[in-house]
Amino acid sequence: MVKNFDAAVIDAVLAHMNDDHNDDNLLIARANGYPDATASVMADLNQDAGVWRAEGPEGTREITVAWPSAPLTERPQIRRDVVLVYQAACKTLGVPAREEHKPAADANPHGEHGGHGHGGHGASPHGHGGNPHAHGGNPHAAAAEHTGPKPFSQVIRESSWGDHSDSEGATFMEDIMRGVATKQDYIDLVIQHYFMYVALEAAATQLATRDDAELLHPAALVRLPALEEDLEFLVGADWREQIAAVPATAAYAARITEIGEEGWAAGVIAHHYTRYLGDLSGGQMIAKRVAKQHGFDDGRGISFYNFAELGDLAEFKTNYRTVLDSLGDTLDEAEQKRMCDEVRQAYAFNTQVFIDLGKQKAARAAN
Repeated sequence: MVKNFDAAVIDAVLAHMNDDHNDDNLLIARANGYPDATASVMADLNQDAGVWRAEGPEGTREITVAWPSAPLTERPQIRRDVVLVYQAACKTLGVPAREEHKPAADANPHGEHGGHGHGGHGASPHGHGGNPHAHGGNPHAAAAEHTGPKPFSQVIRESSWGDHSDSEGATFMEDIMRGVATKQDYIDLVIQHYFMYVALEAAATQLATRDDAELLHPAALVRLPALEEDLEFLVGADWREQIAAVPATAAYAARITEIGEEGWAAGVIAHHYTRYLGDLSGGQMIAKRVAKQHGFDDGRGISFYNFAELGDLAEFKTNYRTVLDSLGDTLDEAEQKRMCDEVRQAYAFNTQVFIDLGKQKAARAAN
């Protein structure tokens, strides 16, 4: 297939769809020629179509679905047309589309829709966490997950959907994802991560007493030792004297510390979820791009993104979302909203950090 989109864009879209939208991939495969499919992943895309690879009782099939607005030339158009393909699949199968992707009454297939993006501190990390094999061979069985109360993990994801796209809009991070940022840009990002995680991992110590602590915050998830290792490699032995937080990072860390001192566990989890699931999803794409661009072939400089000790990352994320669902059952409507608002605030902080880093870069270039 012709790769007319930048490889980083393709990788990011595929990672987002396959990390967070297994059920959508399955619906698309079932509606486009493989009604008995039991699993499906998005495998490729170009300006004319998306490609899904589906498994089922008849083996593996490659399914090409033309974009409704083809040819596409810009990344936001991919997000829009994936939504249109999903909506069409739901209509074909008689499955209600999720609330955030229901067609407007006057929907124009060439108009703008909210959609599937992959960016920010590590791309949109959040999704269903469902088992793509769970629906069996019935093309209509997926509808069951869209009836009744929504899992809280889905409520959180949908409440923060627009904020994912806002985070994508920060060109500093986009340049890193595209492999056109400088090594100093990446170092500046690592420095900000350090200040974020000093605050986050201090606040997260209160999660250790929870019954679900091993699913939520196991020792292998902790990032500070890896960040310290990266900074020594990237900056030097005296890295502690050389680094500083940009204003947005300082405000971000202060907010996390405030929540931790308040003892608001749901608020701590809101920031925990936003950061760590991003590191486990889109963050893995960042590590690959940076390693390739700057020659970090031995893993030094990108230890932050190495979660080998955590085991199967997809399984961890699924279990994490199960914890979120259980947490939602213990919160009343007001507290659920408060936590969702805090997740949105975390996205806003991350976006502002990228903006501040862009300003810092511009000021450095001007001097």
